[in-house]
Amino acid sequence: MLKSIDLRDYMNPTPMTIKPDANLLDAMELIIKHKVSGLCVVDDHHHLVGVLSEMDCLKGVLSATYNESGVGAVSNYMYSENIVTASPQDDIVDVAQDMLLKSHRRRPVIENGKLVGQVTCRRLLAAVKDFPH
Repeated sequence: MLKSIDLRDYMNPTPMTIKPDANLLDAMELIIKHKVSGLCVVDDHHHLVGVLSEMDCLKGVLSATYNESGVGAVSNYMYSENIVTASPQDDIVDVAQDMLLKSHRRRPVIENGKLVGQVTCRRLLAAVKDFPH
């Protein structure tokens, strides 16, 4: 049985983050080392400024290889417009349904303008397996 329906109880309160001026290769190393599908990109005040996925990294490194250039900063590859976020008080079922609708694998959780967590499909699976069937 579920503990609650609040997203706060199922989110990862310490998602992997990176700064926008970090090198893309450093971001790739974090993704590989920690076996995550992407990173939250935050500024010095922990405000979410973008998200960076494995696919963003792959595009960046392939482009750099093709053009025989360096990969550059995370900010050159991250997604930063109209980022869909959640609140810790959001209903877990509503968030899960919206993530399915939008084909998102993860969703940053924002409170008072700051990144406070992230929910992923894996965490949602762990929560919904306890739903009554």
